[in-house]
Amino acid sequence: MVQCVKLGKELPGLERPTYPGDLGKRIYLNISQEAWTSWVGHQTMLINEYRLTPVDPKARKFLEEEMEKFLFTDEETVISGYVPPES
Repeated sequence: MVQCVKLGKELPGLERPTYPGDLGKRIYLNISQEAWTSWVGHQTMLINEYRLTPVDPKARKFLEEEMEKFLFTDEETVISGYVPPES
């Protein structure tokens, strides 16, 4: 269990670190599985909408910045023209 900083409550944590380095450690200790799953969906949308290639160093840097912003702040990149599906 972790006190998830993204969702503001105690939730099941990640089974293992999902990202390398200090940022990965910070994510592992402070982000729930639920929040991580939300990030993966958002990341997929960013990759598709901006046609990113994850092996490109510029794209990786952009995605890392977006991941940190998404998980640890109230900021979230809004993709222009994107309309979420109706529930």
